[in-house]
Amino acid sequence: MRLRFSSEKVILFSYFTGIILAGALLLMLPGAWAGPAPLRFIDALFTSTSAVCVTGLITVDTALYSRLGQVVIALLIQLGGLGIIAFATIYVTLPRRRISLVSSGIIKDYYIDEVEYNPKVIIKHILFATFSIEAIGAALLFLRFRALPDAVFLSVFHSISAFCNAGFSTFSTNLEAYVGDPIVNIAIMLLIVSGGIGFMVMRDIGKRVNGSRRRLTAQTRVVLGVTASLIAIGAVLFFLFESGNAMRDLPLSSRILASFFQSVTPRTAGFDTIPQGLLSQSSVLLTMLLMFIGASPGSTGGGVKTTTFFVVLMAALRGVDEKSRLTVGRRAVPPKTIIKAVGVVGKGMLLVLVAASGLLLAERGAIAAGTMSLADILFETISAFGTVGLSLGITASLSTASKLVLILTMFAGRVGLFAMALPTSAKRIERYVDLPETDMMIG
Repeated sequence: MRLRFSSEKVILFSYFTGIILAGALLLMLPGAWAGPAPLRFIDALFTSTSAVCVTGLITVDTALYSRLGQVVIALLIQLGGLGIIAFATIYVTLPRRRISLVSSGIIKDYYIDEVEYNPKVIIKHILFATFSIEAIGAALLFLRFRALPDAVFLSVFHSISAFCNAGFSTFSTNLEAYVGDPIVNIAIMLLIVSGGIGFMVMRDIGKRVNGSRRRLTAQTRVVLGVTASLIAIGAVLFFLFESGNAMRDLPLSSRILASFFQSVTPRTAGFDTIPQGLLSQSSVLLTMLLMFIGASPGSTGGGVKTTTFFVVLMAALRGVDEKSRLTVGRRAVPPKTIIKAVGVVGKGMLLVLVAASGLLLAERGAIAAGTMSLADILFETISAFGTVGLSLGITASLSTASKLVLILTMFAGRVGLFAMALPTSAKRIERYVDLPETDMMIG
């Protein structure tokens, strides 16, 4: 059996691989690093991959990069944040006047139904929305950072990082110094949620607000409903789990802020206002679940996506009708969508399993010595797959082999699942005789 790659997949992988390698080389420039010891290429490559894949995992402190290095990281985050949707739209539009059925299907299937009619307008809307929201976020953050040196840069950097769901921070302790600051917490959370709901949802909301659409689409209602539910339920559970643990020394208002922030950041931003290593086992498990679910389709975030989680959950709880459709409200989800959702979850779980096994093998010495645990490894792996960036504190101490595993995991989590689901350009073979059916016991 021959393994076939469409030109779309080749260009997609080449695009992201090229940016990552170029970013790593730029970070290796003498003026980009200000740390006490020379920067190793594996760490530059890890940082570049983490930035382009908008993950936020770091093997060296971002604060040790010079201002030039931090500018490079911000640009890589921006390119990765606009990432797949901008790449796919621009790719199918600019090289040719006519959009192929396959290329049109890439965008229509994942993002915006009307892109095939006026893709250049869609590109403008994406860029305008991105830069406008990031500018507003930077202005809000400047209110708190204005007393710091280079306040403008700090505000812009953190706004880009938050909207693109990257989680990079120029502060060595991330945002832990601002655990009780309402301006920083609310601004970052709004940026994360805005970047995580997807451009299609933002466009749909805009049409509803200006009156050009009477009601929100089913896709938008599901995304907003699942997002709000996960944030609310997560915040309540984190408050209950950590009020007597990681948050016990905080006043009530700060505990509430920290609970909501901890509920938002795994989807899939990676900022933290409380050290993740202090979390209880219950919170660690909940965080891993939220990281695996991730953001929404067509957004700057990763994970298996909220709509995928919703379809799989509803199919598991409600089942399907006699036509293998899932009934949601007054809508019927077709079988192909259910199969695709189950496939994405299955591929995601398989990827996490393979990557975690690689880390366990590479770090067997540290595990035997008790400096790492299975929970640490699994948390790190899901964080890389979901392009989140949260860590229980083991990233910097990982071996070179483990760093390579996480680099591949971040890349697969950001680009791989999307590429595997791209419409194929292979010619369909028309069958005149159906294959015999077979049944098997399930469950």
